[in-house]
Amino acid sequence: MDATLATEQLTIGKSDITVAPLGVGAWSWGERRFWGYGGEFGRDDVAGAFKASIEAGITLFDTAELYGKGESERLLGEFAREAGRPIVIATKFAPYPWRVSARSLRPALMASLQRLGVARVDLYQIHFPYTILSINALMDALADVVADGLVRAVGVSNYSAAQTRRAHEALTRRGVPLASNQVQYSLFSRRPEVNGVAAACRELGVTLIAYSPLAQGLLTGKYGPGARPADARHVRAAFRERNLRHIAGVLDLLRGIGVDHGGKTPAQVALNWLIQQGNVLPIPGAKTAAQAASNAGALGWALRDTEVAALSEATRRWQR
Repeated sequence: MDATLATEQLTIGKSDITVAPLGVGAWSWGERRFWGYGGEFGRDDVAGAFKASIEAGITLFDTAELYGKGESERLLGEFAREAGRPIVIATKFAPYPWRVSARSLRPALMASLQRLGVARVDLYQIHFPYTILSINALMDALADVVADGLVRAVGVSNYSAAQTRRAHEALTRRGVPLASNQVQYSLFSRRPEVNGVAAACRELGVTLIAYSPLAQGLLTGKYGPGARPADARHVRAAFRERNLRHIAGVLDLLRGIGVDHGGKTPAQVALNWLIQQGNVLPIPGAKTAAQAASNAGALGWALRDTEVAALSEATRRWQR
């Protein structure tokens, strides 16, 4: 495997958007209830994460109207204006139960644009599938806002393989490519490999954007028996003592591989494994400049084929 592979740029689907093969997930920015924004970290911290990311050459920032009830979008827009440098903004439309018509997409987009302080968003995504709003109607609504110049490219999130194909077909009828499908994907969440999502994305030329690529911190090596997160994650089954003991072997493997690459951290190795899957764009979260700089350390080098295979085998049980 070419050691420079991880420094190459990635084009999102068949759009004209080209970015580093790593982005930033801004879910925690402004999110008080789940992540504790305003407690252990605040505006200065996430501003530092933004600055460290762009200094490392990372330009894609993924947010949503749901994150912090819009606060994540507001913060991202402020940081972009303060930096005075172009970034790639991805945000999402949430098909809430009370949004009973796809016509609700346009006003939701306009509200996101206002919070972001921009005239056009680079990537606009449907946050999750919802049975009341048909895929065809939602894709038509997306195609309309592309035609009106409000959106550069469109994607979906949490769509199954079948839903991805239907979305792609509906958009194709309007002459608009489906650029991405954002799903949970990491060494500890490998279902896209077996449920058809990754295969559908490859076949259709759709980029798989991987959210929670560090399994909400499990792959950082920071947590283990007796060391659990203090925020809302501590009640999740994944962070219970039994599971933390269970994953210790994988973390030891990540550490060992990291040593062989000049002291890369478990998180950097785990992110690089995702990058090596091809057509996968991980978007780890970052609350601070230190976390953002650490994430960026996944770029500029590449795992050996044997290491990719070893990690894949060690985490095979997480395909189900």
